[in-house]
Amino acid sequence: MPNKHELIATDGVNTIDNYESIFENQANSNGFTYWFARDLMNTLGYKDYNNFKKSINKAISICASLNIDVEDNFKKTKRIIDNKETEDYKLSRFACYLTTMNSDIKKSEVAKAQAYLAKYAEIIVTLQQEAQNIERIELRGKLSEEEKALMGVAKIHRVDNYALFQNAGYMGLYNMSINQLKARKGIDTKKTLLDYMNSTELGANIFRITQTAEKINRENIQGQYSLEKAHKDVGKEVRDSMIRMHNQRPEDLHIEQDIKKVKANLKQTHKKMKRITKKSKK
Repeated sequence: MPNKHELIATDGVNTIDNYESIFENQANSNGFTYWFARDLMNTLGYKDYNNFKKSINKAISICASLNIDVEDNFKKTKRIIDNKETEDYKLSRFACYLTTMNSDIKKSEVAKAQAYLAKYAEIIVTLQQEAQNIERIELRGKLSEEEKALMGVAKIHRVDNYALFQNAGYMGLYNMSINQLKARKGIDTKKTLLDYMNSTELGANIFRITQTAEKINRENIQGQYSLEKAHKDVGKEVRDSMIRMHNQRPEDLHIEQDIKKVKANLKQTHKKMKRITKKSKK
C-alpha cells in the first residue's frame, strides 16, 4: 500500500477534488509546511527528475524576479530513496504552484494540478491567462539578461551611442522607432515598452538580441554605423520570418497588462498561499 509520499496511480487522480486530496496528503511539516519535489514530480506524471528540474529552475527564476526569498520557498535537501542518498527540494505551496505552472500542460496530471493550485490566485483569471502571465515573467527576465549581454558586446565592438544602436534593432523588427511603436500601441512614452509585450513578442525580441550579438561576434563588426546596420538587418530578418510564418506584423501584436502589475498579483498569490498554509496547520 503506497504511503502518502508516493504517487497514487488510480483513476481518481483524474478529478480536481481527488488531486486536492493527494496533494494535501503529501504535505510535510517541520517548522514549515512543505512538499518534496520528487513527490510532486510523480504526482505530475514525470518519470525523469532531471527533466522535471527544468520546471523547478524556471520557477526559481520567477521567484527571484519577484524579489521573494528563494530559500524560503525552495529548500535544497537530500533524502534516502531506495537506500540511496538523493537530492531533492522542500517546496512551499507557492513553489509548488510556480513549478506546476511551468510544467508540461500536455500531461493530464499537470492540467488538473494547475486547475487546483490556480484557484488560490489573488486575481481571478482564466487558467490559460495565469500560465501566460507566468511565462511572460520568465521571458521578460531572460530578455533583460540578453539585453545586458548585447550591451557588453556592442561596447567591446566600439558602439558610441547605444540608444541609436538599440533603436536600429526596433527599426528592423517593427519598421518604426521605439517611440513610434509606443504611440502605435498606446503606451505612455515614459513606460517601458517591453513590460507590455506578450510572450510571442518577447520571444521575437530575445531572438533578435541573441542573433545580433552572435552576428557581431562572428563577423567581428566594428563601429557605430556597422553595428546599427547589423542590428537592423537581424531585426528585419526576424520580422520577415514572423510575417512569413504567421502572416502577422510584429507591430500588430496586442499588448498585455503591465508586467509590474502581473508581478504584484503573483506576490499577492504568494501571501495568500502562506496564509492558507498557516490555517491548514491549525
